[in-house]
Amino acid sequence: MQKTPIPGILLLALTLCLSQVSRAQNTEGWTLRQCIDYALQHNIQIRTQEVSLETADASLEQAKAQQYPTLNFSSSFGTNFQNVSTYNEYMEKNGGVSVSNSFGLNSGLSLYQGGRLRNTVRQSQVQRDASELDVEQARIDLEISVAQAFLQVLYNREALDLNRQAEELSARQVDRGQQLFEAGSISRVELSQLKSQHASDQYQTVAAENTLESARLQLKQLLELGLDEPFEVRYPEIDDAVVGMPVPDLADAYAEALATLPQIRSSELDLESAELGVKIAQGSALPSISMNAGLSTGYSSGTGVTYFDQLGNKLGESLGLNLSLPIFNGKQVRTNVRKAQLQRESVRLQGESTRKQLLSTIESVRNDAIAAQQRYFAAKSQLEAAAESFRLVSEQFEAGIKNTVELLTEKNNYLSARSQQLQAKYQALLSEKLLERYMNQPIDL
Repeated sequence: MQKTPIPGILLLALTLCLSQVSRAQNTEGWTLRQCIDYALQHNIQIRTQEVSLETADASLEQAKAQQYPTLNFSSSFGTNFQNVSTYNEYMEKNGGVSVSNSFGLNSGLSLYQGGRLRNTVRQSQVQRDASELDVEQARIDLEISVAQAFLQVLYNREALDLNRQAEELSARQVDRGQQLFEAGSISRVELSQLKSQHASDQYQTVAAENTLESARLQLKQLLELGLDEPFEVRYPEIDDAVVGMPVPDLADAYAEALATLPQIRSSELDLESAELGVKIAQGSALPSISMNAGLSTGYSSGTGVTYFDQLGNKLGESLGLNLSLPIFNGKQVRTNVRKAQLQRESVRLQGESTRKQLLSTIESVRNDAIAAQQRYFAAKSQLEAAAESFRLVSEQFEAGIKNTVELLTEKNNYLSARSQQLQAKYQALLSEKLLERYMNQPIDL
């Protein structure tokens, strides 16, 4: 006895609702912003960059201290052993052992070194500022990496929903095919085709589950969460307004990136540091003037004069002014100047390359966003047509008008249209978020 056929439109409506039901059940978990904030606080690479910044701070303090006077204290103690006795100024016989003690206090100050000290301090300050910008750029790069990993999880989750819908649909088609086979409406071959498609959909579901778990694991590792720390992503609703948000003009996006991205400012500071490096090298060819002062005293045993009297009697003071003028030193100064100039040119070219690469990146991301948006809305229209075609073929199959091959073909066309729309959706979303970050806007969903 043939059972009443299940309308194909009912099956189609069921599959379209499955994804909404699954998302409604995911109300807890980490948002994209929470993932980014956590990563910024705990990422090892960020902390390593911060340590480099502290090192640059220390170098700056040392460079500043080179401008201050130096002050050093020295002391020595010695014992002399002699086989022959000696006599002091009072003709008193000394023993074979004598003790000596000396003290010294020395200070020095560089008065002029061709501007090298001043330029070294400025260079250290510039390098310190560049290190700070490197920390900011590392934070931006991390935000982008987390956003990419997060969106990959969202995409794989929706892809899994799609595979589960396909599996559920093929299972119902097998049940309906079994009914039609028992009623003599389809052959065993056609029933086997339906079962084969169901087995294939089951396999794809398992593969999609593994892919989702792998993406979730990669995101968790990027956040550097512990093994025992639970981690689940919150799946937000992403409507057409989010996917189709206006794409900024290329010139505006590039200008904003040039004005705000740390890597651009850092490249400018690198060039400024290289300019100072040339001045420092050129300063080596100029005269240098320094001043030094000293205070010394000492004590020797066997003189018949007391310890403190000797320290007072032997007190010596010194004050000097030194002038150094390089005349010929094996072309060392000239070579260093040339190397510094070449380093400056290399840094300048690197900065130019950085700006051109940024333009290329923004242009590509913007084009990807526009193309993905166009594909998304085109796929949406295609999906509507494929869904209607699948509905009609499903009804005709149940009525015995269409065969199994035609049914499976229309089903695969429908699922392919959904898959294409899904890919375009997340490609557009990713490109939009990248553009936002390049324009110094926080990434969020």
